[in-house]
Amino acid sequence: MSEASETLNPYEGFKLLRDHAPVTQLEADGGWQVARHADVHAVMRDHETFSSDVSLQPPEERGAPSMLFSDPPEHHRLRKLVSAAFKPSQIQKQEAQIRTRCGDMLDELATDTEVDLVQALAAPLPVMVIAEMLGVEDGDMATFKAWSDEIFSNIGEILFGTASPESERAAAEMNAYFLARINDIRRHPKNHLLGQLVAMETEDGMLDDEELLSFCRLLLIAGNETTTGLITASARIFHEQPETLIQLKQQPQLSGSFVEEALRYYSPFSATVRRTTREVELAGQTIAEGELVVPLIASANRDERVFDAPDTYNIHRSPNPHLALGFGIHVCLGAHLARLEGRIVAEQLAERYSQVALVHPDTTSVGDLGGPKELAVIVR
Repeated sequence: MSEASETLNPYEGFKLLRDHAPVTQLEADGGWQVARHADVHAVMRDHETFSSDVSLQPPEERGAPSMLFSDPPEHHRLRKLVSAAFKPSQIQKQEAQIRTRCGDMLDELATDTEVDLVQALAAPLPVMVIAEMLGVEDGDMATFKAWSDEIFSNIGEILFGTASPESERAAAEMNAYFLARINDIRRHPKNHLLGQLVAMETEDGMLDDEELLSFCRLLLIAGNETTTGLITASARIFHEQPETLIQLKQQPQLSGSFVEEALRYYSPFSATVRRTTREVELAGQTIAEGELVVPLIASANRDERVFDAPDTYNIHRSPNPHLALGFGIHVCLGAHLARLEGRIVAEQLAERYSQVALVHPDTTSVGDLGGPKELAVIVR
């Protein structure tokens, strides 16, 4: 990331990039950051030129491939194995359970006093939903969130450098946990998502342990960070634009458009990463084969070339072609789930409270991967 995108409010820096340096190299031999919506969209759309297989680690050191960081045909094979569980019709079946879970957590949320919304709601809700799909017991949820955070917050080092001892330990503990579950499922079949994956036969035979572990890691980490970021962004919007809370209280049917605009306005992921497979020109810049490209999603979602008044939150914005959940073959697998969870949280917050206020609004960072790790709020 550039210095501009590391400041407390990166959006001013993103605007400077869009206007004056839409495609720039970070250092003399560093990756290229891409700031405009059209160019970010082009990078995400063209998986043949902009590969998701970005790691420079030798294949034998990487373990089983992940959907996030693989290209076709491997990506299509992996995605096909789990995509049925994330179809809108399947996700919709979980709505009642998610509403109950959310309601239970809000019942425990103290009013008129400072609470950490990440700890109380934004983190445990999505973790519970994904973990239930993987057959995780309730008592293990807090441990799971700790593993997920440790691994995800160091994803750059894991991909391009050396993982920290803490990340390696978290990954080893999570692998051991799932390996025990997988071995148990082989003896005693289960009907949840992990049980279905263990039992599944593909054209290459059954999935091996390393492939199953890769799925567990991906679903747990990718499946909760997006929604955690969306929930914290929603709270921030309620603080900055209190009228949106009132609008949702009066018109709960606006929750869908509220979520879409929250995704655009405060994108859960500020950026993603690709690697060029050939020399390519982007916004007048020639980028050589094998270079890292960093599409700045948060910048694209504030591009005035696409969005009217992009720095204004507009609950009625339509159309809203944001890229917060990706685009192309790597569009977020859990997009329907994230939207559903986001809607439920927004509706229940609006139904219960007259105010959601950030305790330290000036020091709350925006644009972190997956949102802030803590968010002190007072609800009234």
